[in-house]
Amino acid sequence: MMKFFLRFPGPMLLALVLVCSPVLAQTLPTPGAAGAAGATGVAALAVTPQPPSDITARSYILVDFDSGLPIAARDPDVEREPASLTKLMTAYVVFGEIRAGKIRLDDMVTVSERAWRTGMDGASRMFIEVGARVRVEDLLRGMIVQSGNDASTALAELVAGSEGAFVDLMNAQARALGMHRSYFTNPHGLPSDEAQYTTPADMARLARALIRDFPDLYALYSEKSFRYADIEQSNRNLLLWRDESFDGLKTGWTSAAGYNLVSSAKRNDRRLIAVVMGIDAPNHQRGGIIRANESQALINWGMRFFESRKLFDAGLVLSEPRVYKGESSTVQAGLAEPFWVVLPQGQADRLEATMELWGPHQAPIAAGDTLGEVVVTLRGETLDRRPLVALAPVESGGMFRWLWDSAALGLRSAWPF
Repeated sequence: MMKFFLRFPGPMLLALVLVCSPVLAQTLPTPGAAGAAGATGVAALAVTPQPPSDITARSYILVDFDSGLPIAARDPDVEREPASLTKLMTAYVVFGEIRAGKIRLDDMVTVSERAWRTGMDGASRMFIEVGARVRVEDLLRGMIVQSGNDASTALAELVAGSEGAFVDLMNAQARALGMHRSYFTNPHGLPSDEAQYTTPADMARLARALIRDFPDLYALYSEKSFRYADIEQSNRNLLLWRDESFDGLKTGWTSAAGYNLVSSAKRNDRRLIAVVMGIDAPNHQRGGIIRANESQALINWGMRFFESRKLFDAGLVLSEPRVYKGESSTVQAGLAEPFWVVLPQGQADRLEATMELWGPHQAPIAAGDTLGEVVVTLRGETLDRRPLVALAPVESGGMFRWLWDSAALGLRSAWPF
């Protein structure tokens, strides 16, 4: 066994232990299913504070923005009706069209009768009229701030020509983002004859993508009110008034879905995302208060008790293990993606990373082939593990190399080294 140390940003010194393991069976076991300590990247230590116990949401998730790792969750993959959270996906698709230059914020949109009637059918509307010409930017504010169902339909028709074609774009984008438990049937979230659904985990993934991919347009989610047609309506996200660190995202409600909220806050350069779904309440006032209270409690708890650390960058060479029968005698090994962990505050100096190399490795080796794994522990408890992969290919060597290394492998099988 060979031990060496790597220094990471900040005062932390992380031990990286290299263990050469000839067979896969000698590696550490994979963390358990969702809900176990390893599944969330937070160690199951006795001192680890538990999430607020008075959360009434049927499902929720709290996610660290930088890493995408969950900090706490309750049934995060249970499918639930999205209601107006659907408009987050509508916004993502429209934002993408704006970034691609296909539409502009000052483009004028003629309101169709279908868009107007969608506003009439739902509780939330922007109050646009048939035949009116409305700027894209105003429609976005009407959808985001006022939760206008009419604005959502008008934007969908602008982008795709029809609501049905736009829904196809929404679902394709959901798949591209990895939202595999989400399905949308319209751009606004009103009840539909066909089942529509999402999960807290998928909504957190979408919110993270919105903030990451469209930082300028994301600012629309922090606006507290919007006036159109001499009618001023307030954003239903009460957290925008309570705490200046909150800057989005979206509320939702139907009688079947209950009260939902996707929220985000940034404090001291750290951002968290909370999703609460399926809250019961006797009326809209109480529902709005409860979803805000529970979202704020989750984010306050996460900010107070947890931190995130990036331990290794993607592409960093962590080892150069021996390769047999190749053009090169070694291969560069590292991680395909950055390795982040979420851990209790003040525990970073207790982290240890163990790297296990499987072998022997024989050419040809393709970039991305798994060579072992990196396991990060905190005081003996596994936080997470990631595949150690080949960062560059190694092609097969010539006849001399093949003969020489075949002899070396034969000797190794008799006397491992």
